[in-house]
Amino acid sequence: MISGFFNTLPTIASSLFTFDVLIALLIGVVGGMVIGALPGLSATMGIALMIPFTYAMEPTAALVMLMTIYTSAIAGGSISAILIHTPGTPSSAATAMDGYPLTLQGRGLEALGTAMVSSMIGGTISAIALLFLSPLLASVALKFGSAENFFLAVFGLSIIASLASESLSKGLIAGFLGLLFCTVGIDNKAFPRFTFGSTALLGGIPTVPALIGLFSIPQVLGQLAKARAAAGQPKDEIGKAAGRVLPTWKQFKELVPTILYSSVLGIGVGILPGAGGDIGSWVGYNTAKNRSKHKELFGKGSLEGICASESANNAVTGGSLIPMLTLGIPGSAAAAVIMGGLMIHGMQPGSAMFTKHADITYTVIVGFALANILMGIIGLLIARYVVKVTQVPTSVLCPIIVVLAVVGSYALSSTMYNVYVMIVFGLLGYFMRKADYPASATVLGLILGSMAETGLRQSVAMSRGNVLAYFFSRPLSIALMVLILVCGFYPTFKEHRKKKQQAQ
Repeated sequence: MISGFFNTLPTIASSLFTFDVLIALLIGVVGGMVIGALPGLSATMGIALMIPFTYAMEPTAALVMLMTIYTSAIAGGSISAILIHTPGTPSSAATAMDGYPLTLQGRGLEALGTAMVSSMIGGTISAIALLFLSPLLASVALKFGSAENFFLAVFGLSIIASLASESLSKGLIAGFLGLLFCTVGIDNKAFPRFTFGSTALLGGIPTVPALIGLFSIPQVLGQLAKARAAAGQPKDEIGKAAGRVLPTWKQFKELVPTILYSSVLGIGVGILPGAGGDIGSWVGYNTAKNRSKHKELFGKGSLEGICASESANNAVTGGSLIPMLTLGIPGSAAAAVIMGGLMIHGMQPGSAMFTKHADITYTVIVGFALANILMGIIGLLIARYVVKVTQVPTSVLCPIIVVLAVVGSYALSSTMYNVYVMIVFGLLGYFMRKADYPASATVLGLILGSMAETGLRQSVAMSRGNVLAYFFSRPLSIALMVLILVCGFYPTFKEHRKKKQQAQ
C-alpha cells in the first residue's frame, strides 16, 4: 500500500498547500501551544472543543487542524512546566523535573529551546513512522472479517479499560458504561432500545457532544475547585526566559542519541493503546537517566532529561495514530477524540483509509509532519510570550471554555438536544473524575461499542449456529483472543506483584 503514497504525491501537493489547509495548520499550531501552556487544560479537551467547528470544513483541513492541535498542545505543556514548574499537560510532568531548575539557574530560554527542538524532532520521526508503518498494518487489516472486527473492538476496550486507571475494576466499569451508552437508539434490526419513548434518543447518543462534555466540563469544574482552594495563597513564581535560545552545537551533538532513542521509545508506547504521552515521557526520561553518564544532573537541571521527555511524549502522538487509522483502536484518549472527528467526515478507520481515502489520509499525514516542523519554529519564536497566558484568571478562562462547549455542541445539528447531552456527560465526567473512573475508557466504549456489536451479529449469522467453531477456525481471531487474555490478566498480575513488593 505504500506505493499509494507515491501515486498520490501530486494530489498531496495540490491539497496540502491550499489556503484552507495552511490556515488550519497555523491555527492548530498556535492554538495547540496556548492550550498546552495553560495548566489544567489538555490536548484531549482542546481537540474535543474544536471538533464541532471542523464540521463545515473540508476533511483534509479539519483533520490536519485536529492532529496539529494534538502535537502542539503536548509541546506547549513544556512551557509552563519549565517556567513555573507546573506542567501544562500531564505529558510534561517529567520535563518539569529538570526544566524549572534550569530556569532558576538563568537558563530558562535554553531549556525552552531544547524542549521545542526535541518535540519537533520526536514528532517528525513519529510522523515518518505513521507514514510507513500504517500502510503495512492496514494491509493486515484487509484480511479482517466480522469475527476479527469483533475481537479487535474487544481488544481495544480491554487495553484501554485496564491501562486508563490504577484500578482495574474502575477501568472496566468505565469501559462497560460506554458500551451501555452505545446501545441506546435503533439497533441493526431497526428495533428501538432504551429510548424510553423519546424520539430524540432514537438516533442514539451523539458522540461529539458526549466527548465535549466528558473532557471539557470536568476540567472547568476542577479548575474552579483549585482556584477556590488556592484563594489567598501565593502564586507560583514565573521564571524569566533568559539566556541563549539553544544549546551549543557541541551540546546538541551529545543530545542527538537521546532524542533519537527516546523518539523510538515514544512511538512504541504510542502504538500500545491506552498508554498515552504521560507514560511515554516517563519511559523516555527514566531510560535516559539510566543510560546517562551524568546521572547526578537529573532533577537538578539536565538538558538530557528535557530532551528525553519531550522527544518521547511528542513521538507518542504519531505512534498513537497508527492503530487508530489502521485498526480503529486509538492509542490515546486524544487519538480517540480525533477518531470521532474522522467518523464525522464519513471516514471509517481501517484499510479503506489507505485505499478509498488514500489521497486524504496521506495528505493529512504529510500535513502532520509539516505541523511538527512548523511547531518547532513557531515554538522557538513565541515560547517566551506564550507563558503569559498562564496568568489568565480562572474566572475568565472557565466561562470561555463553557461557551465554546455549548456553541460547539449546538452547532453540530442546531438542536438543544446536543447541548443537553453535553451537560449531562459533563456532570457525569466530573463525578467520574472525582471517583477516579477514567473517562477515556467510557469514550472508547462509546466509539468501539457499535463496531463490536456489528462484528458479533455478523459472526453469529455467518457461523450458522456454531459461533465458537467459527471463531476458532480463523487464525487471526485466535491471535486476537490471546492478546485479549494477556492484556486482561496483566493488570491483575501487575497489581499482585506491586502488593507483594510493598509487603516485602
